[in-house]
Amino acid sequence: MPTVMAGLARSSGLGRYVLGGLLWLPTYLFPIGGGLLLKRLFDQLSGHRAADLRDALWLCAAFVGLEVVRGLNLVTAWAYGVYWWEAAATTLRVNVLRSILTARGTAATRLPHSSGEALARLRDDVDDLVQVTDDLVDLAGTALFGVTALVIMAAIDPVVTLALVLPMLAAGVLSRLLGTVIRRLHRRARRLGAVVTAHIGDAFAGILAIKTAGAEDAVLARLRAHNRRRRDAAVRDRLATDLLETVTGATVEIGMGLVLLIAAPAMHHGTFTVGDLALFTGYLGWLTALPRSLGTFLYRLPQGAVAAERLGRLMAPHEDVRDLARVSGVWFRREPPPVRTPPPHPDPLQVAEGRGLTVRYGGGRGLDAVDLRIERGSFTVLTGAVGAGKTTLVRALLGLVPLDAGTITWNGRPVDDPGTYLVPGRVAYASQLPRLFSDSLRENLLLGAADDRLTTAIELAAFDADVADMPDGLDTLVGPRGVWLSGGQVQRATAARALVRAPDLLVVDDLSSALDVETERLLWERIAGAARDGRGPATLLVVSHRRAALERADRIVVLDRGRVVGQGPLDRLLADCPEMRRLWTGDLLAEAEEQSDTTVR
Repeated sequence: MPTVMAGLARSSGLGRYVLGGLLWLPTYLFPIGGGLLLKRLFDQLSGHRAADLRDALWLCAAFVGLEVVRGLNLVTAWAYGVYWWEAAATTLRVNVLRSILTARGTAATRLPHSSGEALARLRDDVDDLVQVTDDLVDLAGTALFGVTALVIMAAIDPVVTLALVLPMLAAGVLSRLLGTVIRRLHRRARRLGAVVTAHIGDAFAGILAIKTAGAEDAVLARLRAHNRRRRDAAVRDRLATDLLETVTGATVEIGMGLVLLIAAPAMHHGTFTVGDLALFTGYLGWLTALPRSLGTFLYRLPQGAVAAERLGRLMAPHEDVRDLARVSGVWFRREPPPVRTPPPHPDPLQVAEGRGLTVRYGGGRGLDAVDLRIERGSFTVLTGAVGAGKTTLVRALLGLVPLDAGTITWNGRPVDDPGTYLVPGRVAYASQLPRLFSDSLRENLLLGAADDRLTTAIELAAFDADVADMPDGLDTLVGPRGVWLSGGQVQRATAARALVRAPDLLVVDDLSSALDVETERLLWERIAGAARDGRGPATLLVVSHRRAALERADRIVVLDRGRVVGQGPLDRLLADCPEMRRLWTGDLLAEAEEQSDTTVR
């Protein structure tokens, strides 16, 4: 945990963190001068010093001026502190996302069970970790004031000073004892809060399924149950922290009472002046910040440890919590960063191979020692019945699911981590479940890529006519998950997004399932034509059982229950592979029914 805090200070700019701390520290030191001014002023007014009205006015003016300067310093420190806070939080979130998207290893094995849980960690746990780092500045400032004030007070009356210190020490011991309890309660509160967030996210994502099933009451009842558990856990967590704050505050009141009891006899004998009492009571108000800051830091420290643990579980296996706060290259300046054009990737595809690819799921499903060879310029189709392992094979080849056995090579060289090597522009992937964001169509297609190939990509995906018919064209908003587009438009938008990246190898998973026969035929004609004239990817790996794709394939790989049961050109498979004949016959019947329905309409 201390390593993470130190790294967080460095990653968001050690200079920024130190400068912010230096801006805050005078805020805690100004009261030292204010207390000394009050002591001298009240000693003069009470007769312990020679009375001089002019000196008294100057002391009052100095006190007011000191408070004005402190106020200006406070505003400046607060404004700069907000800047540091946002930079630190951004650094943490960027490092988590960087690890999920680009680090070695399969990200799917470390993602939470729902996107809501991941969002809860990026929101709440990041705030907890930044807060405890920020609280360290408060603790340093109050400690510096406390030490300076106690030295001055001890020089005046050590007994009265001791009466203030002892209750504070008792509060620190109690805070230490409650740390384990607070950590356990906070971990449970965060976990149950994430469950509520995940349930709400799933409910919005599946709103159509909920309505068609008439399950609104059941969904709300489950939300109420989750929320009750979250509320109970949050109340216990808050009760523990409030108890610690209450005990800390009580020590302040006890200390003040002891000061008054001990100081009264000393004032009666003249060894403790009115000015001394003014200084002690003036410092006492600020000294209350020390046990409060200490108590706050001590209960936030276990909360920060929980946050670091939860965020650390999102990082890659070879990373640890220290990588959460490493320098990430985030651009914090006001002007936009310079545009960097990535160089073309070396080693263009000649042949990609997977040997003995094995993936085991629960219940025995998955892949069993599958071999796959993809040569440059080829059109390879993976086909098979539902559940045959087609999508699993594609995802295993791209490193999206972990392999239990097998090797992957690119131009004869082993690929140790396909998830970070087989990426654009080597490979682009149009998945079986298209994912669009609630943004414009243009942003969904580019996702940060250059737009010089956008028009070509839209044309190759047979999407140009649809875009032309949209009132706002590429600026059309697609809605959450592309809900304002048809299923066929979403699939072709996904294909265009992959084609924008100009990959050597285009991997397509069941792209044409929502397309009519004519649109599907046009799409494959355009992609195949672009491969011949160099405007598109030369090599394609396609998951499909549709006739338009199978007829164009150079090579077809037939899967059945995770095994390869046939491979080769279509005519040979129809002669030698029973599974291929069964799929082909079923596909022809389905297309005939679709054409018949179109004619009737």
